[in-house]
Amino acid sequence: MSSVAPIAPVPVAPTTARPAAVARRRLRRGHVARRIGINLLGLAVFTVMIFPVYWMVATAFKPGRNIQDYKPHWFPAPATLSNFTNAVHRPYFWTDVKNSLIIVSFVVVLSLTVAFLAALALSRFRFYGRTAFIFLILGTLMVPLAALIIPLYITLSRVHLINTLTGVIAMYMTFVLPFSVWTLQGFMRGVPRELEEAAMVDGSTRFGAFVRILLPLVAPGLVATSIFAFIQAWNEFIIAYVFLHDGSKQTITVWLASFTNLHGTDWGPLMAGATLTALPVVVFFVLIQRRIAFGLTAGAVRG
Repeated sequence: MSSVAPIAPVPVAPTTARPAAVARRRLRRGHVARRIGINLLGLAVFTVMIFPVYWMVATAFKPGRNIQDYKPHWFPAPATLSNFTNAVHRPYFWTDVKNSLIIVSFVVVLSLTVAFLAALALSRFRFYGRTAFIFLILGTLMVPLAALIIPLYITLSRVHLINTLTGVIAMYMTFVLPFSVWTLQGFMRGVPRELEEAAMVDGSTRFGAFVRILLPLVAPGLVATSIFAFIQAWNEFIIAYVFLHDGSKQTITVWLASFTNLHGTDWGPLMAGATLTALPVVVFFVLIQRRIAFGLTAGAVRG
């Protein structure tokens, strides 16, 4: 009688493909969920920030009965331009717009020029008191503006610059210039000196190396600083309100305060005037922000 040998079981290798695929899917789902959460959080922050701007613009187009109604009207229906007409024809509107443009132009140009030279000295030269000067700039930035109103007013009154655009320009420089110097010296420190030295070895003069190498590389810093100076000078209210008494010499932000009086606040024209006041800042930023990317690209290529 012949015996049949038992068939040995074939060993099966453990399959690790399925657990790995499951782990990858879990990681992918976790990444997608985290991305969705971050996007929802960003959308919520954006909504909170943009809602006051939307409400200002929407109120500017609403008729008076909808503005004073206790029931909120989310959309200006019917829309009206009477608030803008009322705001534009209010006394001193165009005069104050011109004053603001004059003040802002001088502040931006002067702050960029002086801050650029000061930042160049701080980042490229070693001199006695350099560290103390940097700490002095930081200390100036930490002082609240309200604490400087009285001493600044006394100083300007002694030199007879109260109620003048020149005095306001000088006062704006006190808080725009320190930040501009601090920002630009940070940009200049990021530019290696070896680039300028290499250009001078190749035959370029120091001024030529400055124009061809340093200036394009710090162009984004100049643009960012100009945006800050423009926004700060255009939106400033306290100094202009205290130092400018004549309606024909005030700025556009002080002009906005004229919509509030003892009888109440004229909300429609006020929102229309605020919308018109915000337009130059938006236009300036849209025109200048393209130069930031251009300056970065040009500086990288030349470097």
